[in-house]
Amino acid sequence: MEVRMTSLDGMDLRGKKVLLRPDINAPLDPKTRAIVSDDRIVKTIPVIKSLLDGGAAVAIIAHQGDTLDYQNLTDLSAHAERISELISRPVEYIDDVCGPTAVARVKALKPGEIVILGNLRYLTEEVSTFEKDVKLTAEQYTKTRLIQRLAPLFDLYVNEAFSAAHRNSASMVAFQELLPTAAGPLLFREYSELFKVLNSAEKPVAFVLGGAKISDAFGMMKPVLENGTADKILTTGVTGIVFLAAAGIAIGEKETEFLRGKDLLVFVEEAKGYLRDYADKFLLPIDLAYEKDGKRAEIDAANLPDDALFTDIGAKTIAAYAEVLAGAKTIFANGPAGMYEDARFAAGTKGIWQAIADSEGHSVIGGGDTVSSASKFIDLSKIGYVSTAGGAMVRFMSGKKLPLIVAMEKAFERDRG
Repeated sequence: MEVRMTSLDGMDLRGKKVLLRPDINAPLDPKTRAIVSDDRIVKTIPVIKSLLDGGAAVAIIAHQGDTLDYQNLTDLSAHAERISELISRPVEYIDDVCGPTAVARVKALKPGEIVILGNLRYLTEEVSTFEKDVKLTAEQYTKTRLIQRLAPLFDLYVNEAFSAAHRNSASMVAFQELLPTAAGPLLFREYSELFKVLNSAEKPVAFVLGGAKISDAFGMMKPVLENGTADKILTTGVTGIVFLAAAGIAIGEKETEFLRGKDLLVFVEEAKGYLRDYADKFLLPIDLAYEKDGKRAEIDAANLPDDALFTDIGAKTIAAYAEVLAGAKTIFANGPAGMYEDARFAAGTKGIWQAIADSEGHSVIGGGDTVSSASKFIDLSKIGYVSTAGGAMVRFMSGKKLPLIVAMEKAFERDRG
């Protein structure tokens, strides 16, 4: 199937004014308000260099913090300084989003110049509470002040913010209605990789779904089972325990109470349905690890003790899953296999990541805890593609329409026609 998004590759940028919408939202030190991690900023540098080297004049609009993330709400001056250091050229900051100062500066921009405009979240229409309560369409967003003031000033809109693709805000979905539109290399690669996993992955395809946030795993199962994408789903973490319970395995009173306290027992019935309809697709843990006398102990899943919490998969499961992963042509993984932060229960997570790294198949992983755990145990260069997104990736892989993707695909159809 065709990837329905316009790439920047080969586009003539000479003399054009480009509006770039990346996601450079960064965690801040609560005391100093300094940027703690510049990972997202660093990943935006390639598209910035590409635009400037191509002869464009560039204005960046971006967000930092939110009403629901107030401790990180601040201006973008530090972001401008960091980008300037990374590209070795001046990056001007204007503490104005779309007012007279911003408009005047954009009008005066010359090829090779770059400016960052004020924090988008200082605008009412850009905060998450507005999106939740008002619910405008992309066309309706074109009537907002941000779009009305900025859109006429630019020749091209470029989005590089897949991690915010689930946001239905003016800066994410409305410029595409009025301007020629392209995806930055990060967005295009992200979209392409996940699109291929869902629609044209080389088989056999193995999904490894674990972690503690099992709503993500269950959300992804339905579409990949119904459309035949997944040949095998390897369950780990809390997801694996829920599936064991669904299969009739006695998981013990302590583990049951844990699931009940987290409101996760509701997933047992859903898991029963999957095992009924797709029994041959699932691999469940053969053995599990738990704490006994302060140390790691492993036991077969058929004989689980009543008074334990199971914090990792066992050696037999690791070996069985590794065999499947070795023969997979495509692997998608989300979530660690166990409580890897505790060295006693890191073996499962380490073993799965090593098996994926050793596999000759194309691997795609994503999610904050997923990437953190993988980077702890393997060289991430051994992974085919590491997704930059968390929530947006899960929603995409769950078959949900993301506002940004809808807007970019609509612009693609218009611009190529």
